[in-house]
Amino acid sequence: MQIGFKLIAEAFSPKDIVRQAVRAEQVGFDFVEMSDHFHPWLDVQGHSPFAWSTLGAIAERTDRIGLATGVTCPIIRYHPAIIAQAAATTAILSDGRFTLGIGAGERLNEHIVDEGFPPTPIRHHMLREALEIIRLLWQGGYRSYYGEYLSLADARVWDLPETPPVIAVAAGGHRAAEIAAELGGAMFAVEPDPALVRAYQDAGGDGPRYLEIGVAYADTPEAGAEAALRTNRFALGGWKVMSELPNPANFAAASTTVRASDMRAAMVCGNDPSDYVDVVRTARDAGYDRIALMNVGPNMDAFFDFYQSELDGALRKLA
Repeated sequence: MQIGFKLIAEAFSPKDIVRQAVRAEQVGFDFVEMSDHFHPWLDVQGHSPFAWSTLGAIAERTDRIGLATGVTCPIIRYHPAIIAQAAATTAILSDGRFTLGIGAGERLNEHIVDEGFPPTPIRHHMLREALEIIRLLWQGGYRSYYGEYLSLADARVWDLPETPPVIAVAAGGHRAAEIAAELGGAMFAVEPDPALVRAYQDAGGDGPRYLEIGVAYADTPEAGAEAALRTNRFALGGWKVMSELPNPANFAAASTTVRASDMRAAMVCGNDPSDYVDVVRTARDAGYDRIALMNVGPNMDAFFDFYQSELDGALRKLA
């Protein structure tokens, strides 16, 4: 089991994100993963840097820690050829420490190019084609591909790593878990659902299972819950809402009824190490072995200190 740290690109500047990645390596995390957004979820978050520039800077500033996108969408805002090239370059710059996390996207980020946002079954079909294109380009040489939704014409990625990055496919349901097993090398989830792990493994998946866990470190549970309410209340709407709303204003409107007590019920808040150990144990027991903590508390430096002094050793024992 590995323990990672989620870089919340929607809530911090590019330089802050790089600094947090360096600190995550220093305090003992095994990997960092960051989202690839064009917009933040809420205006109050206030940021959304370009993921690939930021990952390149992180690769140059770190030595050991793994890097991953959590996740990028290679079917609308980006063409999969661009993601194949970006991932290959990041893998080279990081000396093979990079994992390409991909998914079918959210309207929040993909609608900006005004190409529409297809329903889930079509996006899954497009994702299959994107995965085939990425893997084709990683074989080297000039390649062409003509699918139902995506095409590639006489293209070549010139700089390829010795070993292609592992592809972790985001799964919110059984169909996506099957795609992860068939065309990916790992699965990525945001809920500790053992049924997703079973679906992935039943379909032949035998790679790592990534899980993102939200926490709110603070001096008290109440302070943690208030901080989470301010910046992360959008997440309580569930994935069917999160994937479909178009702008931060819509997420703000959809989350007006969320209270601090709801945040406290949804995630670990406060500074009791046993609470953090328990939630990671639950994820491990559900079958996940790459667990990323996403801190939405008010003081990130204090969270890193807490992780180093109180959590790292305790979580290693769970492995």
